[in-house]
Amino acid sequence: MASVEIIRVGPAEYGLVCDLYNAVFRPPQDAAYIERRLANRTNLVMVAELERRPVGFLCSYELRPTTFYNWLIGVIPDARRMGIASQLMAAEHAWARARGYEMSRLECYNQSRAMLSLAIRHGYDIVGIRWDSHTSGNLIVFEKSIEATEPPVE
Repeated sequence: MASVEIIRVGPAEYGLVCDLYNAVFRPPQDAAYIERRLANRTNLVMVAELERRPVGFLCSYELRPTTFYNWLIGVIPDARRMGIASQLMAAEHAWARARGYEMSRLECYNQSRAMLSLAIRHGYDIVGIRWDSHTSGNLIVFEKSIEATEPPVE
């Protein structure tokens, strides 16, 4: 597993986060996409750097007073399978737990096998399915208690 430096970033770095997003997801978005979703919410945006090179990101925000929502997480293709997403997720859980949040929630599409595996490895339970009218697809909804100790990062 590669050891990365995880840095909390703010709105001034949303352009960098957007560049990382566009290296992972389609269709491409601009920084305003991230800013709109996070505006007026308690949020956490982190970038993972490997040897001073940004290779991954995580964007999350308060869904309810006790629940933090992992909205986006991604690692650029040439840095995958190194444990970077696991390190980002563990850092998010530690940050949220330290601020009194009890639960973490995330959603992903069934075809996102790597994300499904990551969620299960980190102790998330499937709690439902939600229809996404924007993409005309089902999202699997996961939740986990973040009061408990994190499982070991693989």
